[in-house]
Amino acid sequence: MTMNINPKVKEIEISGIRKFFNMISGKDNIVSLTLGQPNFDTPQHIKDAAIKAINNNTTRYTHNAGFMELREATSNWMKKKYQLSYQAEDEIIITAGSSEAIDIALRALLTTGDEVILPAPVYPGYEPVITMCGAKTVLVDTTETNFKLTATQLTKHLTKNTKVVILPYPSNPTGAILTEQELKDLAQCLKDKDVVIIADELYSELVFEGNHKSIANYENMREKTIIINGLSKSHAMTGWRVGILLAPSYLANQILKVHQYNVTCASSVSQIAALEALTNGYEDAYPMRDSYYERIEYTWKRLNDMGLKTHKPGGAFYIFTSIKHLGVKSFDMALRLVEEAGVALIPGDAFSQYGEGYLRISCAVSMESLVEGLNRIEEFLSKL
Repeated sequence: MTMNINPKVKEIEISGIRKFFNMISGKDNIVSLTLGQPNFDTPQHIKDAAIKAINNNTTRYTHNAGFMELREATSNWMKKKYQLSYQAEDEIIITAGSSEAIDIALRALLTTGDEVILPAPVYPGYEPVITMCGAKTVLVDTTETNFKLTATQLTKHLTKNTKVVILPYPSNPTGAILTEQELKDLAQCLKDKDVVIIADELYSELVFEGNHKSIANYENMREKTIIINGLSKSHAMTGWRVGILLAPSYLANQILKVHQYNVTCASSVSQIAALEALTNGYEDAYPMRDSYYERIEYTWKRLNDMGLKTHKPGGAFYIFTSIKHLGVKSFDMALRLVEEAGVALIPGDAFSQYGEGYLRISCAVSMESLVEGLNRIEEFLSKL
């Protein structure tokens, strides 16, 4: 009966991150530095708000776009944090995690033959959706530009079929961020193009120096930009599944149709938790961010001391380290590390072919786990 399956679904694969994580699950004495799962608990005041919502029977459908109070809080948050203005009435959609926001944005935009430009190595959650829409992913190799998409690279890859450019910064898996000048150059390149930008800014609260800046802040960019954000990383709420999509109304109104038929609305209880996070959790991310920075600094130094060339991240909580000089495929090296050293990392090829020759380390674990994992890596390398 496999003939009945959509051929586009057959083309895609389970995420390489999850595939490798599932492969090593159940193995004994493994230090796992794999998933982007904060080791912090959701702040207590947010959990209390959710408990209260349940006890008050706030468990019914909401407006498709989310509670108006939550959209208003989101509008205030974006204005205060990032100097961006979005109307609660028709420019903000609360989604079931940022992954759903990515899905509905791409499905609302793409048709067969369209092209989507993606800087790579890149989070594997975009390309399968692009494929299922019948569109083409155009990967741009950023390994020689500190994992940043440059205006020069972008210009070379723009064609008459380019419909969307995705800017996933701060980056998973590399931790790269774009400077104001780099964003300005990209905006200058795109301002006259009939192209929509999807700015995936899920890690915007986890920038280590200065404040996050969005391409939507630049002239002529807001009207062609869809911003994706959420609370999974900033407030340690991965399991609550709260995402945020912000777009000019002419785009948001069309995306809302897809969202409605996809999930109807985000969880009402999770929305109340999100309302508390965005109202009274303005500084919740700061101690987590500072801890991630400490772990990133430690990991970056240890890896470089081991002879592993590693770009220093500017945000998020990942380290993407090169093993090219070892002459071993990233998947093979990751498997050997599990079997011979008892430490699990994600092979770089999970993030496109341009991730080959790298390994991703998640620093969203405890410092104790990082120290032990890095000790095991160092001992393993000393025996090669």
